[in-house]
Amino acid sequence: MAGTNHSTNKRVVVVGSFMMDLVTYAPRRPDPGETLAGHSFSMRVGGKGFNQAVAARRAGSPTSMIGAIGDDSYGQKFIEFMDAEDIDHLGVTVLSERGTGVGLPLIQDDGNNSIVIVPRANADVDERLIVQSLEEVPDTSVVLAQLELPINIAEAVGEWTRSHGAMYVLNPAPIQPLPESLLGKVNVLVPNEGELLALEMQGSRFVESDSTRIEAVKEKAAEIVERYGCSVITTVGECGVVVATAGGISEVIPAFRVDNVVDTVGAGDTFCGYLASLLAQEFSISDAAHLANVAAAISVTREGSASSVPQLDELPKEFLSDVMSI
Repeated sequence: MAGTNHSTNKRVVVVGSFMMDLVTYAPRRPDPGETLAGHSFSMRVGGKGFNQAVAARRAGSPTSMIGAIGDDSYGQKFIEFMDAEDIDHLGVTVLSERGTGVGLPLIQDDGNNSIVIVPRANADVDERLIVQSLEEVPDTSVVLAQLELPINIAEAVGEWTRSHGAMYVLNPAPIQPLPESLLGKVNVLVPNEGELLALEMQGSRFVESDSTRIEAVKEKAAEIVERYGCSVITTVGECGVVVATAGGISEVIPAFRVDNVVDTVGAGDTFCGYLASLLAQEFSISDAAHLANVAAAISVTREGSASSVPQLDELPKEFLSDVMSI
């Protein structure tokens, strides 16, 4: 694919959540009943949907965001950020009776994180308005969704993409039981390792051997591909990414190594947004996953979620030159 110019006029639409992240930095998670002193605190825009929209835009695609915010100062910060990033937000509903969603991430000294979310306006997204907003966005090539909105929204998106010939990319997070009717409408499923195994009703489980972990992921991904006909791209942390497509073809993409891990919040969202954007630009699934993997690795070397997403031209030239001309 070297030397190929990719179209950037096809649009990514992200149907998803807005969460104002109230972030605490501490050495570790507190034990039950324990009060633990943290290092610092920050407030920043986030939410899986919003982070993924920023990543899709920074990866080079025209991007629209559809969802709901509150009529408050948090919601206004999201509008200002989308304006600065040139993300279309005509499909974002302002709910005066509900506050903007909030997330409560705890960042440990080793860079790992755990997050509590309070959906607020995200929980009251109207399915009819979502569909109406999708109808009003021009040149939609890929629709990307997650599960921080009610599950009926993900199903409505699946119906819309199927009837309009758009690609449906679903990030099944936070994990919950998914109807077979929904999985049957997905073109590309993008879980992490734990989400993939939980999706198959095995519960999240990890084993010591990296090769065994990869084989378990390949096996479960192949089952989903065979059953539902979608591609499955699974992120496996330090073990890389497993790409499974129709015909039983699996590829393992090694992790892109970075030495200075600062903050892992939003890394998965960077991956998903980049992937959707590159698929809209007609990259192959393999090439898109390779570049998304690099972008996600770069994001963990920076603080923030949406703000940590790299621009496409920040990716190392040796990776870019293999798949596109720049």
